[in-house]
Amino acid sequence: MKKILKVLLVIVITIFVFMLVGFFYIKSRPVPVVEIAAIEMSSVKDGFYVGEYESFPVKAVVNVQVKDNKILRIEIIEHENGLGKKAEAVVEEVIQTQSLKVEAVSGATHSSNVILKAVEAALQKGKI
Repeated sequence: MKKILKVLLVIVITIFVFMLVGFFYIKSRPVPVVEIAAIEMSSVKDGFYVGEYESFPVKAVVNVQVKDNKILRIEIIEHENGLGKKAEAVVEEVIQTQSLKVEAVSGATHSSNVILKAVEAALQKGKI
C-alpha cells in the first residue's frame, strides 16, 4: 500500500511540475504584435457582419451591427481567452469612440487586440 501511495505522489508531483513549467513558459512569451487598421466608417454599409481572428492562444468571433455609418453593437460570439476575459470591455470603447484605435485593456493586451482584429475583419466585410 505504501508503494502505491509513493507512486501516486510521484505522479502528482510530476504533473504539478509540468503544469508549473508550462504556465511560466506561456507567461514568458512576448505579446504578439497585432496591427489594427483604421476603418473609415463612411465606407461601411449598413448590416450585420461576423468577423473572427485567432492568435494563439486567443481567438475571437464577433458580430458587428452597423447603421448610418456607425457601429451600433458588437456582440462577442466566441472568445477563447485564457485569462483575458476582462478584455471584452474593449468593445464598449470601440462603440463610444467609433474607432478601432483604442487602448487595450491593461493586463489583457493580447485578448484586446484579438477582439479588435475580429471587429476589423467584420467591418472589412461591409466595405463598399
